[in-house]
Amino acid sequence: MPVDPAATAEITAFRWVPDFAAGLVRDLRIRWALEEIGRPYRVRLLDALNPRPADYFLEQPFGQVPAYRDDEVQLFESGAILIHLGLGDDRLLPEDANGRGRAIAWLIAALNSVEPMIFELVNIDIFNRGQDWTRERRPQVVEKIEARLKLLAEALGERDWLEEEFSIGDLMMVSVLRNLRHTELVAGEPRLAALVARGEARPAFQRALADQLAVFRENQPEAA
Repeated sequence: MPVDPAATAEITAFRWVPDFAAGLVRDLRIRWALEEIGRPYRVRLLDALNPRPADYFLEQPFGQVPAYRDDEVQLFESGAILIHLGLGDDRLLPEDANGRGRAIAWLIAALNSVEPMIFELVNIDIFNRGQDWTRERRPQVVEKIEARLKLLAEALGERDWLEEEFSIGDLMMVSVLRNLRHTELVAGEPRLAALVARGEARPAFQRALADQLAVFRENQPEAA
């Protein structure tokens, strides 16, 4: 399903990002969900490296992407947007109360119990690489991540997905774990590596990723 400039659903995204962030920017999460349910969407591009327009902070208080709007809502934060989309389509959230609640719980777990420590490692490895303090802090962060990933792998067990069927919980968890792609930490837990591989193999993910990367290629800055 191609991006449709006439679609009623709109997401914001960056026009270009450096290579280390390509394929990880959070609008990908929403693109993926919209592809899963076959809903057309349009994209409004922002410059990642320049100040946001003042009125954008009325849509996204922190100036981040994505912001989202459709005929019903105007939202920010990828988790909230995914819940909104899931409540409208059982391909993203089960219809039964327990299944729906557990899928949402996994989404929140990805954001609250897994992502923060991963982002601390990203901050060390990418944004503060080579600084003196990172040599002491990094092993501590890696140890915490390894312990958390072990618990996550045990919770997944031998299932294909975190619950019985694919949901926004899996979509968010896979998206979060992909932030470790510059390390071997996910590979150290084969069940989680397989979970990420299953998520990335979904045709909806492949289409969403291709659309995001195509924008970055089209807007690649010219070499000085």
